[in-house]
Amino acid sequence: YLKSHPANEGWKIFVFTHAPPNGSGLRVLQEIHVVNGCCWLNHSNEQRCRKFIELVREHRSIKGWFSGHFHLGQDYQDSITFPTIPREEGPYPNRGSCVFAQTSVMRAGTSRDGRQQSRLLRGNSKGFEICTVDHAKGGTIRLDATITYRDDSHELGVYAHPDESLEHDNYFKVRMPQEDDDGYMCGPEDETECVLSDDPVDEQDNYWWRLSCGRVLGLTNGMLLEYDSSTLAPLGLVVSADELVGKRIAVIDSGIEECEINFDADGAMEEDPDCDMEGFDEREQAVIMYDENYEVTVIQPNEDGSYWRKIVRNKIARMKERRREKAALEFAAKGLEEDKSNVKEKVQSSWGPYTTTSGIAKSTVVPGTEKAPKPTAFVSR
Repeated sequence: YLKSHPANEGWKIFVFTHAPPNGSGLRVLQEIHVVNGCCWLNHSNEQRCRKFIELVREHRSIKGWFSGHFHLGQDYQDSITFPTIPREEGPYPNRGSCVFAQTSVMRAGTSRDGRQQSRLLRGNSKGFEICTVDHAKGGTIRLDATITYRDDSHELGVYAHPDESLEHDNYFKVRMPQEDDDGYMCGPEDETECVLSDDPVDEQDNYWWRLSCGRVLGLTNGMLLEYDSSTLAPLGLVVSADELVGKRIAVIDSGIEECEINFDADGAMEEDPDCDMEGFDEREQAVIMYDENYEVTVIQPNEDGSYWRKIVRNKIARMKERRREKAALEFAAKGLEEDKSNVKEKVQSSWGPYTTTSGIAKSTVVPGTEKAPKPTAFVSR
């Protein structure tokens, strides 16, 4: 559809989805959506999550994208984000030619910040206007932003009023890094280990860094988060504040020393005959957390290379899990000839997480449950 409706033919496309795409730059909730990894469309799948912003970047006929996932009001300026210009001309990330807008809720019982608002989109010969309909104030209409088309592939947005955030609204905001901002600490270009701070982490720290593999990690509100390597949007929680505050973070090299890349006097790479240079993409690093006594915790990445913890499963997967548990409960109740409410404690689930670096499986016991006693004798039948 997008290919057959290009910007250079005058097409203007507006998209409406429940959740916004990764890279939209809209305000997100740290305590709910970031921690649980459910901020963006297809958040649980890295490639599928990023495809929407890539479509926006490629197809400049997409002019507006509206979403309502966060249940937040429309008084914050970051409830609307404007397109960014090319990297060589100014701030990044690139949002194509699209304006992203957060849409609030009409009913007080579903609002997270007390606002009761919806959006009104008004088109004109030069572009369009985004307005707020305030249902708590009798349906009054307020102009929020004016967007003017400069040509088929570019538009200019102007906010119509200052940010109206309240004092407590910082609770709702998660800091998003920006390329070349003051919070950038270190990256693949740094050859030595990176101790991110001489002082223990506190909730006021805001800095971020890139690993040699391209992954982006950062500290905000006392939490260690992972950010998308392209859009710098928050992906999810790596270490919570209750575990991290008061400790320090460092990035150290962890690869085999003999496989480090060296260069000769002419700048040519010297290959080590004992190393597989074809499979060498970047130097291996370890992210560690430690206290004043050097009690060290290695923050291991997931098997796919990401760091953010998938604390909450995909909603469809959880529905299936509950159905399996219900079936197991009915099975146990039938076998014991008892009511299901009396056998709940006999049914539990096992997900089999990896808990050790050992390559030998030793136990599949669910943590918190008792092991069956060892038999005193074996009988063959």
